[in-house]
Amino acid sequence: MTRPTTEHSARYRDALADGRLHSPTFERNAGPVIDGLAPYLTGLSGHALEIGSGPGRHVCAFARAFPGLAWTPSDPDPVHRKSIAAWAAHEAAPVAAPLDLDAAGDWAARGDVAALAPLRLVIAMNVIHIAPFAVAEGLVAGAGRALAPGGYLAFYGPFRENGAHTGDGNRIFDARLRADNADWGLRDTAEITGAARTAGLETTALLAMPANNRILLFRKS
Repeated sequence: MTRPTTEHSARYRDALADGRLHSPTFERNAGPVIDGLAPYLTGLSGHALEIGSGPGRHVCAFARAFPGLAWTPSDPDPVHRKSIAAWAAHEAAPVAAPLDLDAAGDWAARGDVAALAPLRLVIAMNVIHIAPFAVAEGLVAGAGRALAPGGYLAFYGPFRENGAHTGDGNRIFDARLRADNADWGLRDTAEITGAARTAGLETTALLAMPANNRILLFRKS
């Protein structure tokens, strides 16, 4: 199994009694991400799958912002899945039970995912830089198989662009990640775009977000 490690997820572990975990980034990035995705997702209907949902705050916010989509979260960490379910219950958010999903595997062929297909959206928030590159490759390849024609694959997080960092903060962050785990690190938009092209996905947008983050959006031809 290829997945983010508990070393990274430990930063979320000041759990409330019901298991809800707090994300340090949710409050500052949820609004800009929703605003960035709104031109593409508003009015869209069908199934949306979030991969690597973490504590679950974002998927609840997405379900409120884009109610035409039926949202299914996923995460390989059982502590995260408990938090996702607890946040959905606390906020009465229309979110399905979280799946235990390893993005590096052939997740699109799983029965529980196939039951949702064809998907209209696959989204991964702050995932691929804290996991081996096999996770990014599996995410893209699976999306190419599971998405409906016209469906979207969205990544959010820090990226390199054409081999260069977009700011000193990202350069320092990348070095720290690679020091913690040689398989981690900021991915280049070019390598993700190349994998997407192979999977039958075309680049739709590269959107600047606060703190030198990006939304990288693809559409299935």
